[in-house]
Amino acid sequence: MHRTRRRRRLKLVVGLVLLLMALTALPASARSGPGLPQPSPTYDPHPDPLAGLTLPDLATIPGSVLGDLAPDGRATGPAWVPEAPAAAGGAPRVPAAVGGPSSEPLLPALSDPRMFRGRAFDTCVAPSLDTMRRWRSSKYGAVGVYYGGRGRACPHQPRLGHRWMKGVQRLGWRVLPVYVGSQSPCVVAGSKKAYRIGGNAWSQGVREGRDAVRRARAVGIRPGSPLYLDMEAYKYRQKKCARTTLAFVRGWDRQVRRKGYVPGFYSSADSGVAHMRAAARAGMRDLPSVIWFARWHTRPRLAREPVLQGSAWTSRRRIHQYAGNVKERHGGRTLVIDRNLVHAPVARIR
Repeated sequence: MHRTRRRRRLKLVVGLVLLLMALTALPASARSGPGLPQPSPTYDPHPDPLAGLTLPDLATIPGSVLGDLAPDGRATGPAWVPEAPAAAGGAPRVPAAVGGPSSEPLLPALSDPRMFRGRAFDTCVAPSLDTMRRWRSSKYGAVGVYYGGRGRACPHQPRLGHRWMKGVQRLGWRVLPVYVGSQSPCVVAGSKKAYRIGGNAWSQGVREGRDAVRRARAVGIRPGSPLYLDMEAYKYRQKKCARTTLAFVRGWDRQVRRKGYVPGFYSSADSGVAHMRAAARAGMRDLPSVIWFARWHTRPRLAREPVLQGSAWTSRRRIHQYAGNVKERHGGRTLVIDRNLVHAPVARIR
């Protein structure tokens, strides 16, 4: 009987040793078992803003959720989802460009925005208050104004100031403030090449974001208002150029947001807007909260833009510029304008 017990104990010990050896040989993920928490890698709170961006083929990527606004104009979901933790070597990992709600960051909440839904026009030089009064007979209810930025086609704005802003507000107009700063290194328009982004794109974006806020305050645009960065069409599939441009935009967005304003972004649908969409797919943060996309010679529509398919930047965060450089006459005054359909935040004027 004692021999039998010793044999059983020996078998039990041998079995335990073999089991331990087998477990030791398994990878950590297999030992932990499905669904068990894993140790968190070290996260760099200040990742290189130029690192890690890939430009997937947008046509092959299914839609997913980027963020939405509740009926009262506030965003749903958390303020943002951070980028993936840094891999060995310091560069942040970029999630694979696959569909699913977790593949894009949610946009920061808009704090009590002043919303507008309807038609808007923008024109190079701010019209006189008398012209704006006469144009109240038109179908437009909002106006885009080029209030700042070194890249403006019309830097001389003799009427644009605090008095003008308060005047158009009293007339019932809503205002879309546009800042035309430095342009992409691979900008298409020859007239914009003199304003290309320099060597330190992130810092330049921060500086120009600070300037955008300062100039907005000078003309009476209060915090909580959107400021729309105008980035003319560029060759965003050139990777070096895309990285530089994205770093500038993100730096500008972060600074504008820190100062209490809402960063918006204007560009061609098939250029800058496609680029921002790709950046969202790659899990980037510090992206624009509102998208103003230019696609001319088409019907005005917000929800069916091909580049923004899915639910990125929902219709309550979108402006469609559907025609440009057209003449219109209202109340006896003619202007050359761009036409827009809007469902987005507008300026608060003090």
